[in-house]
Amino acid sequence: MRFYKFISTTLHPIVLPTIVVMLYFLLSPGNFSSYQKLTILSLIFTVTYLIPLLILILFKKLRIIESYQTNSIKERKLPIAFMIVLFYLLGNTIDNIGNLRVLFYGTSLGLILIYLLFFFKIKASIHLLSLGISAGFFMIMSSIYAQPYILLTIIFFLISGVLASARLHLKAHTSREVYIGFFIGLIAPLLVSFIL
Repeated sequence: MRFYKFISTTLHPIVLPTIVVMLYFLLSPGNFSSYQKLTILSLIFTVTYLIPLLILILFKKLRIIESYQTNSIKERKLPIAFMIVLFYLLGNTIDNIGNLRVLFYGTSLGLILIYLLFFFKIKASIHLLSLGISAGFFMIMSSIYAQPYILLTIIFFLISGVLASARLHLKAHTSREVYIGFFIGLIAPLLVSFIL
């Protein structure tokens, strides 16, 4: 059980955007200075990790949510609404920096779709959404830069399998919710890339 909790915590949705952008800077042939990379990473870490963490702490203090896991659909609605706005604004802010806007607009779109599923009483996995978005983003990067990101994409698929297993063992989601989360994550950046 500890292993599953460790995996679930390590691959938390608020951690992944920073990791994906770090990988993007390491592997993509962009002409970014070290200062630019550090500035962008600091912004992304603040917006996608620190602010959501502070929002959850505030919501817990105000008793809007009962636990940081936000287990029920009711508890998830407001935090996800905030995240939709944060990722959209982040996409606007870094609109001209490489192809990172695809990642953040894609995440915002994915969260909108997750939110819409609440009306059908479906609590899709946000953990798997994040990994699906990561895999979809690097599939797009592969086509843009004509560089093989296939290994990285495969790694994200394999990690998704491990995380899905962890979420199921922790009884955080049903298998349907896990698959829906990953599928939405995979197609969201592809849709955004097509539209942009």
